[in-house]
Amino acid sequence: MKFFNRKISFQRLNEYIGRRKASVNYQENRKDTRKDLYFLILCFGMACMVNFTIESISRHSFAEAFHYLIKSWDVFLYNTYLIFVTLTISYLVRKRIFASIVISFVWLIGGIANGVILACRVTPFTGNDLKMIGNAASVVKKYMSVDQILLAVLLTLAAIGFFVLAALWCPKFQGKMRYQRYIAFLILAFVSILPVTKLCIRANVLSTYFGNIAIGYEDYGFPYSFLSTIFVQGIDRPDHYQESEVKKIIREDGKDHYRTKENPNIIIVQLESFFDPSLIKGMEYSKDPIPNFHKLEEDYTSGYVRVPVVGAGTANTEFEVLTGMSMRYFGTGEYPYKTVMRDNVCESIAYVLKNLGYSTHAIHNNIASFYGRDEVFARLGFDTFTSLEMMDIEDYTPLGWAKDAKLTDSVMECLKSTEGQDLVYTITVQSHGGYPSEPVAMNQPITVHGTEGEEDRNYSIEYYVNQLYEVDQFIGNLVKELEKFDEDTILVLFGDHQPSLGLESDQLACGSLFKTNYVIWDNMGLPKEDRDLASYQLASIAFDKVGIHAGTLMKYHQERMGTKRYWSDLKVLQYDMLYGKKYVYNGEDRYDEADLQMGIEDITITSIKVDLHGNTVIKGNDFNAYSRIAVNGKEMDTVYVDRNTLALKNHEINRGDVLEVNQVSHNGNILRKGTAYTYQGYQRFIKAADRVLN
Repeated sequence: MKFFNRKISFQRLNEYIGRRKASVNYQENRKDTRKDLYFLILCFGMACMVNFTIESISRHSFAEAFHYLIKSWDVFLYNTYLIFVTLTISYLVRKRIFASIVISFVWLIGGIANGVILACRVTPFTGNDLKMIGNAASVVKKYMSVDQILLAVLLTLAAIGFFVLAALWCPKFQGKMRYQRYIAFLILAFVSILPVTKLCIRANVLSTYFGNIAIGYEDYGFPYSFLSTIFVQGIDRPDHYQESEVKKIIREDGKDHYRTKENPNIIIVQLESFFDPSLIKGMEYSKDPIPNFHKLEEDYTSGYVRVPVVGAGTANTEFEVLTGMSMRYFGTGEYPYKTVMRDNVCESIAYVLKNLGYSTHAIHNNIASFYGRDEVFARLGFDTFTSLEMMDIEDYTPLGWAKDAKLTDSVMECLKSTEGQDLVYTITVQSHGGYPSEPVAMNQPITVHGTEGEEDRNYSIEYYVNQLYEVDQFIGNLVKELEKFDEDTILVLFGDHQPSLGLESDQLACGSLFKTNYVIWDNMGLPKEDRDLASYQLASIAFDKVGIHAGTLMKYHQERMGTKRYWSDLKVLQYDMLYGKKYVYNGEDRYDEADLQMGIEDITITSIKVDLHGNTVIKGNDFNAYSRIAVNGKEMDTVYVDRNTLALKNHEINRGDVLEVNQVSHNGNILRKGTAYTYQGYQRFIKAADRVLN
């Protein structure tokens, strides 16, 4: 009986202990749940503060950010929600506060980058700028002073120190880590982004198309806009895309027809940040900044050209001109050079003219890898590409951009390098920003008088117009050389985008930040036919003037501009050519990637001598500061002396050594290999002579 009672007592004791444990677990669960809830509220509060801070930095004003918050509270709430969802990742670690600080800082870095970039150009920070990070080192000194770069480095070091201290001091979550619950919550939170976004788009809170990307960022906030530039790329499949539709479109444009032997040389010059400064209201100049361009406008076909970018984004205007494709159908802020053109060949004016017997050349007095042109131009059909590394340029602007005067020689070199017709696409760089807000040079030819109290902008405009004045002199010299050249030639000059001078549309006589100027010169007596165009229509109009009706989109623009289905059919063709089944080409890949050659002339060695000091002196042609001597395949330290002379310091070469002079990019890639030269000796004689002299 006692044993039985004892057994009952043990059962009651176990039940009691079980109830106590359950009670304790229940209390701990409630406590942990409250902590989770409190942290969730903290994340939302942090998301609000981060979002407001980002917008303040992006807009360069707390007042503007507050106005945005009041006016577009629904957009602000949506962007806060995006940031909040990313902050919930912190649930997966015990140091939740530290993790949330790190995630917040990542968002803030994006906002800071956007604010800094908007201070230098009109176009905001996009996901595609991340793909340009490799070019950042080559341009940062042109936008930032040494003091600013040093400050940025110090701030980076301070941020690293802050994170180290935060990692040490931030407390750990002491409750039970319920990973299954947290992961399920995170999945639900991230999956909810898509339906919530679609709901906001249907309710017109958000938009999927930014006619002006800078205004789009202002209207829809940095988080949504920036993420759109990352995740929304390419061209959406048109609703009515099918083979019969594509065939119908191209059938309406007719067959190719052109004059063959009578076709002229076609030179297209894309002028960096070029537009008529007389269009800026309230500004006066001591002399006309672009007299040669104005004279050409009076005598030849000219007008405004509508471009897809402002202040930056040269490659997108370039893409439109070369392909005839409109950027309006691509993703927000997308650079096709950095997306679809990385792996695809695209029909272009170069391919079209190659089929007509043209040689195709590209010229740019900036580094070859900028915007990936050293690879993309091969996929656009160019035979040669003369970049900065292939030129002998000694004159640079105060900001470090190459001056344009030498481009005349490069253009004429291309024309004289072949017996047939040539396409020469030239890209200038001299008038590139940023534009200093204080005087950087004395005794400039043009002085500027503008709005009182805006001295910083006046200085920026004064710097800009003086660079533009020199660009205009290049235009005048190029036209003079072409007038002396005994071949039919047409020259298209246009601005790629307006400069980043902080102007607004209502400050311009043309009424738009997306308009620049163009003119089409010729030496064949073609009629003057002024009209305003879009940049993707420019080449087709130039072709039309000389009787060339060839190429899918060139003919399309010539035949269909202004028709009812112009826009929708253009999207169908663009989608088919780049992303679809290529019904335009009967389902085949019509164009092969070109064998792009850097530069026109071979880089050769004519003689090698060893001077009395033991230095190897190489004589040859077309050397420049990017020339590097390779001995038996190994690159050596090279001294550039002049266009025909290089030297190796204190390096002994031997009979039978094979030397080459290669053109090497700023990051060490060989752009063009030189002709091999085998050294035959004479070294002993020179050394003996050296001993006698000493």
